[in-house]
Amino acid sequence: MNNYKKTNAVFNKVIPLGVFLACSSLALAEQLASETAGTFYRQFFVSGGPIVWFILLPMSVVTVYLAVDLLVTIRRSRLLPPGLSSDMATHAMRHGISSLFTSFEGQTDLISRSVLRSIDQGRQLGGSVESIRQYAAEALQERGLQLMRKAQWCQIIGSVAPMVGLFGTVFGMIRAFNLLGQGTEGPRYELLADAISVALVTTFWGLLVGIPALFFYGVFQTRIEAFISEAAIETDSLLGRLLENGAASKKQAQRHPTSDPLPVKEARE
Repeated sequence: MNNYKKTNAVFNKVIPLGVFLACSSLALAEQLASETAGTFYRQFFVSGGPIVWFILLPMSVVTVYLAVDLLVTIRRSRLLPPGLSSDMATHAMRHGISSLFTSFEGQTDLISRSVLRSIDQGRQLGGSVESIRQYAAEALQERGLQLMRKAQWCQIIGSVAPMVGLFGTVFGMIRAFNLLGQGTEGPRYELLADAISVALVTTFWGLLVGIPALFFYGVFQTRIEAFISEAAIETDSLLGRLLENGAASKKQAQRHPTSDPLPVKEARE
């Protein structure tokens, strides 16, 4: 019985002490977290100055926007849908080449746009089969340049951002050296630290924005070139099938004209 009372007394003392220590630890952790967050915000945002606030941070936002937009636009399912060439060839065989303009016009893929444009230019300007294929190659090249213009903004940001960061570094170092030369008692260390922070933080943000931007540009450039090459092969093959079927249909129409049904009626009689 005495042991039981001693045990309860020990528990009654230990449990409040444990709760007190746990609460103190949580409060200390929250304080450290708030101080760390404040220090991080002050070191990497506030101390960067207007060069970070008004130039490099907007560049980072534009880079993220371009990356998301290019990821949505430059996709295989969007530019090179599977089975599109077969669908267009089958549709032209059943309903004629002219029906392709009503069924596939307005598509965003590479194949249908280049094929329809080449056929339309062939009708307007005339020319041989090789001319129509050349029109298709030019349409693909123009579409590839349009996609590359959007991706080149990433290259521009990736090239300019480190230069802006270097400009902030030079500006901060000039301020630091000016502070070192002021007075005989030496500079105020908080002002010197602030100048050095501007020099380092702008370089940090310049590299943080420039490296991903150049990475995205390289990825999207490679992807665009690969899609254009594949589309050129499929477009050339599809045009060959369409023009061959069109020539065969024309010859068949010349051999068996349907505009004059009278000879057929007389032959049957």
